[in-house]
Amino acid sequence: LEREMKIDMDLHKMQSLKVTFGDVENAIYLENMNMSAGEIVKGDTRRNVRIVGEFGSAKEIENVIVKSENQRPIYLKDIAEVIYAFQERTSYARSGGLPVVSLDVIKRKGENLLAASDKVKETLDQTKSVFPEDLRISIFNDQSVYTRNEVSNLENSIISGVILVVLVLLFFLGLRNALFVGIAIPLSMLTGILWLSLSGVTMNIVVLFSLILALGLLVDNAIVVVENIYRYRQEGWSGKDAARYGAGEVALPIIASTATTLAAFVPLAFWPGLMGEFMKYMPITLIIVLTSSLFVALVINPVLTSRLMKIDEKHSDVKVRRRKRRNVLIGAVIMLLVASLAHLGGVMWVRNLLGFAVIITLANFFLLRPASFAFQNGFLPVLERIYNRFISFALRKYNPILFFLGTFVLMFAAIGLLVVNTPKLIFFPNMEPFYVNAFVELPIGTDIEATNKEVIKLEEAITNTIEPYAHIVEEVLTQIGENTTDPNQPPEPGLTPHKARVTVSFVPTQDRGGISTTKIMEELRGNLKGYPGVRLSVDQNPSGPPTGYPVNLELIGEDIDDLAMLSEDVLAYLNGKSVGGIEELKADVQIGKPELLINVDREAARRYEISTFDVANSIRTAVFGKEISKYKSGEDEYPIMLRLNEDQRNNVTELISQKVTFRNPANGRITQVPISAVANTEFSSTYTSIKRKDQKRMITLYSNVLDGYNANEIVATLEDYMLDYDFPEGFTYEFTGEQEQQAEDMSFLSTAFMVAIFAIFIIIVAQFNSLISPFIIILSVFFSTIGVFLGYGITGRDITVIFSGVGIISLAGVVVNNAIVLIDYINLLIKRKQEKRGVESMYQLSRGDIRDSIILGGATRLRPVLLTAITTVLGLIPLAIGFNFNFFTLVSELDPHIFIGGDNTAMWGPMAWTIIYGLIFATFLTLVVVPVMYWLAYRLVLLLRRKPDPVLPQAEVA
Repeated sequence: LEREMKIDMDLHKMQSLKVTFGDVENAIYLENMNMSAGEIVKGDTRRNVRIVGEFGSAKEIENVIVKSENQRPIYLKDIAEVIYAFQERTSYARSGGLPVVSLDVIKRKGENLLAASDKVKETLDQTKSVFPEDLRISIFNDQSVYTRNEVSNLENSIISGVILVVLVLLFFLGLRNALFVGIAIPLSMLTGILWLSLSGVTMNIVVLFSLILALGLLVDNAIVVVENIYRYRQEGWSGKDAARYGAGEVALPIIASTATTLAAFVPLAFWPGLMGEFMKYMPITLIIVLTSSLFVALVINPVLTSRLMKIDEKHSDVKVRRRKRRNVLIGAVIMLLVASLAHLGGVMWVRNLLGFAVIITLANFFLLRPASFAFQNGFLPVLERIYNRFISFALRKYNPILFFLGTFVLMFAAIGLLVVNTPKLIFFPNMEPFYVNAFVELPIGTDIEATNKEVIKLEEAITNTIEPYAHIVEEVLTQIGENTTDPNQPPEPGLTPHKARVTVSFVPTQDRGGISTTKIMEELRGNLKGYPGVRLSVDQNPSGPPTGYPVNLELIGEDIDDLAMLSEDVLAYLNGKSVGGIEELKADVQIGKPELLINVDREAARRYEISTFDVANSIRTAVFGKEISKYKSGEDEYPIMLRLNEDQRNNVTELISQKVTFRNPANGRITQVPISAVANTEFSSTYTSIKRKDQKRMITLYSNVLDGYNANEIVATLEDYMLDYDFPEGFTYEFTGEQEQQAEDMSFLSTAFMVAIFAIFIIIVAQFNSLISPFIIILSVFFSTIGVFLGYGITGRDITVIFSGVGIISLAGVVVNNAIVLIDYINLLIKRKQEKRGVESMYQLSRGDIRDSIILGGATRLRPVLLTAITTVLGLIPLAIGFNFNFFTLVSELDPHIFIGGDNTAMWGPMAWTIIYGLIFATFLTLVVVPVMYWLAYRLVLLLRRKPDPVLPQAEVA
């Protein structure tokens, strides 16, 4: 609370002595000043002259002479009381029943949130010695805590993904060769992060998720290159030649596949609006990181593999096996000795790290390495034989047509399943609340003291509700008056003594022991009911860009009075329908705000030579007060406020009876005219505010949606009810807010998907110089959505407009990669057969040659297709299921802090699951349906190219 010097005037004494507010103002102004009076010269010295007249205490102000007539001075203390005290209370704040001073710290745009938070905490630590011992300082709603947790979870998701990727590659390629792919991950990411930093992109949650999504994508190029080089090495080629021919053979396909992936994400960079500002970092990050991965795959991986790649085989020589076992055991013993020294030296993280290295080394040599040999020499050949038989069966006689038509049937069946088991459609995923706000609103005009009394009752109900969950509640902050409006909405001008906000803040997610804060929020909603005259709304912290309320009905018209009455009528009409899931429907503009109108009779005022300004100035000074000067105390300045006594300024009769005192210019005499002689009063009501949209007046009806209900379904129900409402002419309505934003974003995502498909098609046409192959690949993209439909239809997961939509677009960029590499290799095999047979066109080859090339191409690309699909899926699994494993604390404390769930999963999980669903089916699609479509396309073109037999004349036949 700020201090001020108050001069409370006594109206009766002022009028009896004919003292005006202006007299007091002039007297204070003329007495309370410092003034320079120039310089005087004495001898050789010039000295400044300054008149010091500032007030030093309230007593000095009391002794100011306001006016003097006939040698009779009138002191200020004769007509007023001078008080040096606090300003009138406009807000309350308390926590745990104790008064608090609440400070909101907001970082500047472009600054580092974590650094700002650390500086605040450092400053508080430095100043604690200055504060009294019984003063408690607490920090809550610290966004840096959640940011650090999310960053840590995403970092650990990346590490988990890398481990899973390398583990899978180990079985296919062996540990050494798996590390060639694994090293592409940090190299690509570090290169991408470098370019992001140079381009001015800050590290945020969207960028970190994009790096996780890129984890599954960037290894694709490295896998294709390393696997192809590995295949050449298995065939007996030298390291240099294998790297040259292996990388060269797949260079153009992976350049094209990377280009198609980037083409899928480029349209997302032009996402408009607030959601675009939120999501634009994803395409930017992916474009940069995937471009970096292409450079690593084509330049760095071939160099490393040419020098370091070896075919890890199980040696038949017993001596060699013993020597390798001995070397591994010696290395493990050395690491154990160093770990022991680190333990004695107290460097625990080194001890733990070496301990894990020993375990991994021994597990790799005695378990994983033999398992990889068994997989490569046993399971993989069997899998290839099964695939060869299956693809041969799929290409036999009429089977290709059955497979192709069966894919269409499966697509319609998946859509039918989605229709039958329709999941809920939500705009933006709701995370578990970090904090919950209870917004309290009493009738307009309620004094802050009355509001405070009512909020005390509500605080008791809130305390009783959260008592069973006290161990996960960080703080409860109550604010009354100022700064109590919903932070997701535009700020409300003026004071709001009739409003309050109670904030319940929770500890971080991993410390909640699995307790749902959404459940606590719903309990608060249920228990904060039944308070007459109090409007309550309970809402959680925003989980994304501001989009407006889920239920938002705008009423638009010209006449504000009729519009206000219409809003009340519509509100009563919709509330009467008792639509389930609506928390409380209310209007943002309310009528009934009490008002005192003072109407000036201009004719009477002119007769007395009083202006409207004279009346208004007197009333405003008497009620609101007027700052007439400054009171200085040390380096601080406080306003000197002039006004009437409290009992008189709150009395309408006293206000209207006060006299306007002025000197009559006609005779020079002081004249006093009561305001009641030139004005009258009436009690009325007004609006809290007037809002416009496109220059038309508007009132909005809005509400939150209760947990377990779907906003789209509720709005659809309200739309049906509004069709039956007799809406007056000249007024319109529309549902906006989250629904409007959802429609705009769905429209953009649909357009972005079609643009991405077109761009992918153009790139494929340019690569293959053909129309058949691009159509096959584009069809595979559309067929990949079967997996998405089946996934959502079977699991019943909610479809998130934003993240599921982006997931489908991302899937389009992923699916084309394997299809391009497969078709390109089939074309390469056919070209080799053309050279071998000495023909110019593939249609001059026999059907058996084409069929064998398709089967061989599928078998050859079986391993990289499976690898890219499995690694992409496994890279996203930790984020999809919310597997949180802290590798840093595992090394430092031997405690991995494992927990399932978290805020990142709630937000990014829908996108991860969308890609996983689609990619699992797309793998079958690439390995089976794409060769089938290639074979059908070849047969169709061959049929069209076949020339009919010539019809011979009748005579020649004879």
